[in-house]
Amino acid sequence: MSSRPAAGGGRWVEVAPGRIARWVEGFTDRHGPPTTTVEGYGLRLAAPDGATAELHAPPGAPSAADLAGFVAAATAPRRLGLLLARKGSVAVGVAAGEELEVSKVDTRYVQGRTAAGGWSQHRFARRRDNQAKAALGEAADLAVRLLLPEARTLAALVCGGDRRAVDTVLADRRLAPLVALRAERLLDVPEPRHAVLVEAIAAARAVRVLVRDPDPAAPPPG
Repeated sequence: MSSRPAAGGGRWVEVAPGRIARWVEGFTDRHGPPTTTVEGYGLRLAAPDGATAELHAPPGAPSAADLAGFVAAATAPRRLGLLLARKGSVAVGVAAGEELEVSKVDTRYVQGRTAAGGWSQHRFARRRDNQAKAALGEAADLAVRLLLPEARTLAALVCGGDRRAVDTVLADRRLAPLVALRAERLLDVPEPRHAVLVEAIAAARAVRVLVRDPDPAAPPPG
């Protein structure tokens, strides 16, 4: 389970699907029995002491009307497409539940930035841009070969890495069926490698929870 500050206050917690029921029990023990409301992202828990927890359904999981249904949907095995891209590297795969069924990683050289100035700097910048475009073009070809045939079986497409690189790959018109499956979640991953792709499965399946603690200035409940 990982945690990081959230913009606007609170913190994001990522919980493995199989542990979300226990996490909610801990939330209840700390803050009191919460009321549960259905939201577009999943479920919102509001505790008597003012604490809240927004449970965001994992990509591809169906909506649920209560906690039991949410847990069942989050833990159910489903097929996910994975697309990780950063400049000259791409990793593509299909996960069935927690297992990676098929995958392909491709790396192409893209020149780094240069300290040279003037005409040389512009020349190197154009070369770098051309190399990056060629690499992302090949990444789109890879997605067409590996992911597009599986589109009808996928619950969602989860992307990661550099958003601009991912957007460039998915701008290919051939990938329109995958764009329709794209989840809002963008995984924060290092340069795509096979090991990174395997680790991305757990991140793609995790339940993201936005936790906001009670306002210390608020009067106690009761």
